[in-house]
Amino acid sequence: MPNFVQLILDLFEPAPSQKKPIAPSAKASAEPAESLSSVLMPAQFTHPHANRSTRLDQAHVAYEFKRSRRRTIGMQVGLDGLEVSAPRWVPLAEVEAALQEKASWIVRKLYEMQERNRQLEARRIVWSDGVVLPYLGEALQVELDPTASNLGLVDSSGKRMLLVGLRKDAAPEQIRDRVQAWLMRQARIVFSERLHHYAPRLGVQWTRLSLSSAGTRWGSANANGAIRLNWRLIHLQLRVIDYVVAHELSHLRVMDHSPRFWNTVGSVVPDYSTLRKELNDEALPLWN
Repeated sequence: MPNFVQLILDLFEPAPSQKKPIAPSAKASAEPAESLSSVLMPAQFTHPHANRSTRLDQAHVAYEFKRSRRRTIGMQVGLDGLEVSAPRWVPLAEVEAALQEKASWIVRKLYEMQERNRQLEARRIVWSDGVVLPYLGEALQVELDPTASNLGLVDSSGKRMLLVGLRKDAAPEQIRDRVQAWLMRQARIVFSERLHHYAPRLGVQWTRLSLSSAGTRWGSANANGAIRLNWRLIHLQLRVIDYVVAHELSHLRVMDHSPRFWNTVGSVVPDYSTLRKELNDEALPLWN
């Protein structure tokens, strides 16, 4: 985040002193006050593959610049920072002018991506004894216990804990793999139960369930009855999982997203629009 200076104005100023104010010494008056520019440092945005830099709206921006066959100057702000591409015949001065013209937009997007990066890092799982992650919408604490023969849920002092049979100093990869294997087994059990629950209500029959790790898709359905669900849905509340299950099963009746399809979903999950928004807004933990 950019450095900042906090200026405080007291709500109640202290009562004025009755003593005669002391005049500043000549030495003190001769010393210049610290300039504001030396205190307020410009924001810094640096792309990991930066090869050029510029000053945009008081921010120092180091960006990745590429020559390409495109016909116009292109700008893109992603999680890594600013990327700029331009035709080979466009002079650098013209590229710089285009950046200055879009300076406000670029800096605003850089701040947005900086905040998104911060949020992503806050969601990153640090695999160690005591790590907490969501399971069916509730906090689940991982407890390493070398005496535990099998992974299992226990409730302790109001906390839901997952005992993992590993030493306290186990490698992060070991912890991650054990926990993921358990979560995927639970996902298959929960998803199967919800499919059995909703299929008769929708008048459809599913044939096979498979788990996916897709980064952009929660589920899919095939006309032959095969259902594919993202195992990471197990992090979410059961009612959100139910929406996804009902969504995919409804595709066995209507293989599109027409009003007829949404009416089919609504016949078993009336509040599907609310649950759909919750699903889109959900911030899942970031797995390493």
